[in-house]
Amino acid sequence: MMTSFITLMLAFGPPPGAARDPKGEMIYTLVMFGIMGTLFYFALIRPQKLRAKQLEELIKNLRSGDKVLTNGGIVGTVVNVNEKTVSIRSEGTKLEVMKTAVSEVTERRSETADAKS
Repeated sequence: MMTSFITLMLAFGPPPGAARDPKGEMIYTLVMFGIMGTLFYFALIRPQKLRAKQLEELIKNLRSGDKVLTNGGIVGTVVNVNEKTVSIRSEGTKLEVMKTAVSEVTERRSETADAKS
C-alpha cells in the first residue's frame, strides 16, 4: 500500500521541465533542520542535562552512613565526606574516591536508622 502511495506521489509530482522555486526549497530545508535540531535536543541533550543535575544533587547531599555505588562497581558505606573526596568503607577496606566517582546512593542513613528502630 505504501509503495503504491509513493509511486502515485512521484507520478503526480511537478511536470517535467517545470522550474522549482529556490526560496521554497530553502525554507523547506531550514524547517527540516529546525525539526531535526528540536528532536536532537529532546532525545539527547535534555536527558543528559537532567541526569547531570540529578547526579550533582546526589553528590551535594552525600553524608556519613549512606551506602553508595561507585562508577567502578564498588559498594560501600560513606565514612567521611570531604570537599572533593569521599571515604568509603567496603568489606573492611577504607577507600578514598572522588565525589564524582559516586554514581548512585543505594541506601540513605536515615532509612538505615529507621529500619533498626
